[in-house]
Amino acid sequence: MADQVNSLEELGAVAEGVEAAVVETAPLREAVRDELGRSYATGKRKDAVARVWIKPGSGKVVVNGKEMAAYFARPVLQMILRQPFTVAGVEDQFDVTATVKGGGLSGQAGAVKHGISKALQLYDPSLRGALKAAGFITRDSRVVERKKPGKRKARRSFQFSKR
Repeated sequence: MADQVNSLEELGAVAEGVEAAVVETAPLREAVRDELGRSYATGKRKDAVARVWIKPGSGKVVVNGKEMAAYFARPVLQMILRQPFTVAGVEDQFDVTATVKGGGLSGQAGAVKHGISKALQLYDPSLRGALKAAGFITRDSRVVERKKPGKRKARRSFQFSKR
């Protein structure tokens, strides 16, 4: 019986040591910024790829050298770009510079949104929870399905003719 008590005490001591080791080695996310105080991230959506830099500022968004309102004329696309800031609760606190290539306007807006979200969580890791819960950190992997041989489109067949 005394042997079991000693082994239980030893087991408890080992468990405490393991728990302490886990607590000590838990990686805390650190802010990633360059020498100019900016954070950089790459956002992707469909065929569009966006390179995004954010820095503290007044909320100015520049995409491919143009103001957001000039590049994304539709209000829906502008709303998509503002979503990460609204969810994180940091509206008009960061300036954004982005370059986008590929895809159409909708895909480009989604790519910039993804890039802004990733850059925000790199700039301030405490914002990650809200952005992740809203689904903005995850890349939307849906892309257009390729056309198959013998089909009119990806799945659509040619019109059947009995005669």
